[in-house]
Amino acid sequence: MEILHCEKVRKVYGSGENQVVALDGIDLSVNRGEFVAILGASGSGKSTLLHILGSVDKPTSGRVVIDGTDLSELDRTQAAIFRRRKVGLVYQFYNLIPTLSVRKNILIPLALDKKKPNPEYFDQIVRSLGITDKLEALPNQLSGGQQQRVAIARSLIYRPALLLADEPSGNLDQKNAKEVVDMLKLSNRNLEQTVLLITHDEKIALETERIITLEDGRIIRDERRR
Repeated sequence: MEILHCEKVRKVYGSGENQVVALDGIDLSVNRGEFVAILGASGSGKSTLLHILGSVDKPTSGRVVIDGTDLSELDRTQAAIFRRRKVGLVYQFYNLIPTLSVRKNILIPLALDKKKPNPEYFDQIVRSLGITDKLEALPNQLSGGQQQRVAIARSLIYRPALLLADEPSGNLDQKNAKEVVDMLKLSNRNLEQTVLLITHDEKIALETERIITLEDGRIIRDERRR
């Protein structure tokens, strides 16, 4: 079942001689439960695509539909709510609140909506990510890899339609980078989470089941590996 649909998505910055085409007619379909890499060098358009899929930005033209919602129809407030509830975002910088415990950092998206967590699902997430014994710790008491696990747990707590991971291992050493990618694979497999991994690293992309390569704002290759 299709969870993401992009149709002729185009993003242009500036005008006239200063015009920059960041995305040039992106057509893309992702099914529920897929683990997909968006691969491209700096300037290929992958970060722009991430921001549009995360409802942080809007395309100049074209449309994006996630889990049945057309993002072009959302105003700023609606987009923020949609992003919190339907799109999990994981960045290379963890964006954890330093004064809050691991448990409270994970639960922030639910707290903003004054919702209580499902205890069984919460336990499943923290157990899968190997941070059960870190729940009362503060972020500065954790390693970089552990902090990224907390960021992944926070992105999963709302059971998002789509998990977008933007260079999640870019700030880590090789060992921790592999662990974070393994965590994403676990969430894809054990929690049936649809994952889009944005990366410039071909080795990391090869860990996924499908690689979409961007160049100059266009999809030049879409390879299903398994």
